Amino acid sequence: MNNRTKLLLSLSIIITLLYGCNPTKKAESYSEEKQTPPTPENEIIFESNKDLEDIKKRGKLIALTAYSSTSYYLYKGQTMGYEFELLKRLAEDLEVDLKVIVKTNTDSLRNALLKGEGDIIAYGLAITKDRQEIVDFTSPLMQVKQVLVQRKPENWKSLPLHKIDKHVIRNVVDLKDKEVHVRENTPYQLRLENLENEMGEDIKIVLEGKNVSTEELIHRVAEGQIDYTIADENIAKVNNTYYPHLDTKTEISFPQRIAWATRKQSPLLRESVSHWLDSMKKTTDYYVIYNKYFKNTRAQSKRFDSKFFNTVEHRGLLSKYDQIIKEQADIIGWDWRLLASLVYQESRFDPHAKSWVGAVGLMQLMPATAKQFGAHNPRDPHQNVKAGTKYLKFLEKYWDEIEDEDERVKFMLASYNAGQGHVKDAQRLAAKFNHDPNVWDGNVEKYMLLKSHKQYYRDEVVKFGYARGKEPVNYVQSILGRYKRYIELLSIEK
Repeated sequence: MNNRTKLLLSLSIIITLLYGCNPTKKAESYSEEKQTPPTPENEIIFESNKDLEDIKKRGKLIALTAYSSTSYYLYKGQTMGYEFELLKRLAEDLEVDLKVIVKTNTDSLRNALLKGEGDIIAYGLAITKDRQEIVDFTSPLMQVKQVLVQRKPENWKSLPLHKIDKHVIRNVVDLKDKEVHVRENTPYQLRLENLENEMGEDIKIVLEGKNVSTEELIHRVAEGQIDYTIADENIAKVNNTYYPHLDTKTEISFPQRIAWATRKQSPLLRESVSHWLDSMKKTTDYYVIYNKYFKNTRAQSKRFDSKFFNTVEHRGLLSKYDQIIKEQADIIGWDWRLLASLVYQESRFDPHAKSWVGAVGLMQLMPATAKQFGAHNPRDPHQNVKAGTKYLKFLEKYWDEIEDEDERVKFMLASYNAGQGHVKDAQRLAAKFNHDPNVWDGNVEKYMLLKSHKQYYRDEVVKFGYARGKEPVNYVQSILGRYKRYIELLSIEK
């Protein structure tokens, strides 16, 4: 090894110790999910009756939504969705961070809102009189009709449209004595009951539990498990791209307004969001988002058919490297979904990713770190993840003074991003100013943020100087927030 090579390796080792594996790669914007680390259920803090001024003072908008193929889902490890993209822009307009809490159905969304678990329901709710007595609605996002979801005949591809019409229900009167499955206590149930009165005939309305989603019922129709269900036309049309043998053309209602909801104690928030939505809908940006999820059926179908598409009903892969990540996570005793969240944060599962200072591969290893932990070819996915997890094991031992395992993980993640030297500085500052040096949230985290201020990075206990503390703080938050999403969507067996 010549002197130049020795010098470069020495510099690389120093950079890694000071700044972590990838010192210049900024943490992915926390606005992607803005999740705080998972909190035990018995420690959830509800912030009831917050209006706009309180939210701005808090610096964070807490939005409630639900998983669906249009609102909120994972694709190639990334959070996507119509509601999600609008929420990101709304938070930017309000100049606050965004935290998203995901529920399973409209009942749990409403209950969470009323309990103060979130500030706004960002999910397409039909405006009804009953709902207006409980919550306030924003300006409508759109108007949709309810449609009947049914299967086309088996030979539909060889039939002209007028013959398909003869094999399916086109007149709602023909729903007499037909079995139609809908979720209980929804506008779909109410519409069918009103339709019975209008027809003077009985429909066999089968009520499903509140945890069964509209998309799950559409899936059951597609699979032949049930014959009919009801859905909003925009959701039905999107799912029709996944299941082309379904028919969604028969309308059973007048147009209904679809909107988001706030608590009645938050009039200023409702007014502000309504004004923003009205303005947003006049922009090209809005129609790009809307078309992306509701009009560009080819792209939506491609995502749905991909093995990397994940909702509650549709479980796929996070990446091509899931098996490698699982194997290495087992070795270090981590949940593979946590390690996957770190890999996504570093490279978005791109083995060819490279920072301008030379960090490479899935886990963005500096050359010296890669060599030290056995990756002779750090662009090789298996070598890279194997070396990266060995480095994590090294960090785990480094932080063995932190007895709580969950806390230790936060210190490890911060060190992976910024280097253990800067985290040690923040720990010493925390101890000096009477904070707990073994707890990250609100303690060491606080002083990591303050390490960008002269008063603190020049303190006598600080050995490694200035640090852009917001990056490791956001890094930890983003990884743990995404990990929570992965837990919700990816079964433990996967």
